[in-house]
Amino acid sequence: MSAVTIVVLLVAATVTGAYFKLSGNVKHIDVPTEDLGARPVKVATKALNVLVVGSDQRGGKNAKYGRFPGERTDTIMLAHISPKRDNAMVVSFPRDSMVQLPECRARQGLAGQQAHLGMINESFNSGGIACTWKTVEALTGIHIDHFVKVDFTGFKGMVDAVGGVEVCVPEPINDKKALLTLPAGKQTLKGEQALGYVRARYSLGDGSDIGRIQRQQMFIASMVKKVMSGETLTDPTKLFGFLDAATKSVTTDPGLTPGVMKDLATSAEGLAAGQIHFITTPWRYSVTYPGRVEWVQPQSRKLFQIVARDIAVAGSGVKGGQSKVPRSKIQVEVRNGTARSGLGSLVAVQLEERGYHIAKIGDAPHKPYPKTTIAYSPKGAPGAPTLSRDVLKSSGRLVQRAVTPRLILTVGDDWQGLKPLKQDDVDSLKGFDATHDSCAGT
Repeated sequence: MSAVTIVVLLVAATVTGAYFKLSGNVKHIDVPTEDLGARPVKVATKALNVLVVGSDQRGGKNAKYGRFPGERTDTIMLAHISPKRDNAMVVSFPRDSMVQLPECRARQGLAGQQAHLGMINESFNSGGIACTWKTVEALTGIHIDHFVKVDFTGFKGMVDAVGGVEVCVPEPINDKKALLTLPAGKQTLKGEQALGYVRARYSLGDGSDIGRIQRQQMFIASMVKKVMSGETLTDPTKLFGFLDAATKSVTTDPGLTPGVMKDLATSAEGLAAGQIHFITTPWRYSVTYPGRVEWVQPQSRKLFQIVARDIAVAGSGVKGGQSKVPRSKIQVEVRNGTARSGLGSLVAVQLEERGYHIAKIGDAPHKPYPKTTIAYSPKGAPGAPTLSRDVLKSSGRLVQRAVTPRLILTVGDDWQGLKPLKQDDVDSLKGFDATHDSCAGT
């Protein structure tokens, strides 16, 4: 969530000319170098790598979202800004990832962490931001320069300061845990609703944490697009209100001052929404640890090398002919047309592992369906070949009167599964940029 703060402050700080006034808002936590241990060498020396965490602390104003001791990371991201400040990449780390955690010393009332295999978000609760910093560096080999932490209340303030953010809800939501009730359709969410929307898990899509990450990335992209638009940047009052809310909501290391942000902003004035990319670390559901995820290799290592060395994503360019729509830009509704209970959910999980956005899972209106079909509208036609190439056996069906770009996969009795993922498949490294329409799949 606080990736918005990083990207927008870099672009907007010079516009306000008020960064000295804003500097009093920012809180700081020192991260001693001895807490980070042996660190990766910084290869792209002029790039900026910022660890971004969303705080899930439930005290004070956040107590209404449920109580638990300590503080956890609800969101873990790494924002990479290129040496020339002409592009940025936001990499999300699923918080349910089973990874090798490093040893972290006890500090400031926290117990510390022994080296062990565990979930990536354990580090914050065990050793604070210093331990999370050390963990991400150890796992990725990426040298981190700064960190930013934002909490629930601060996120709501940023959304309200820009007048809300537009999203599309495929079906009505009534999520008591996220304190969220929304009708279906396109709408503008204000702070409280926006927070519920990015936190909601079980009431949307397939109920997974991965689905929530995808939704968070889409929301951030929509928010960045709005903040970087003339609607916000040319309105001094609205822009200052956003920056005031953003700086009040964040905690950083002492080195990430508004002055540093201003200097970075000066060189990033040409950064556009289309040059801000969102990617999730390639993953798959763990067989050994049910309900958890593992990072897929060699794709994950390749992604981390891309960030560390600031190099282009191989195979992401279109070189003529029919362009292939990446999986990250395709939303799929899975319908089970067989008598096999749970097959729809199983197929949805497999597609989600490939990077598709699962909009809905349900049963076909009539059963049985003898053949697996991919139904698509004229607007959804560009994405249909991508899904068809992943499915071992299917037939396509164009629905001329349909208007949604969403693909409808009806699993039939002839279902044979997905084709094996090739080792050199880099589709999961392409992600999407901040110009992506969050309503495109509805």
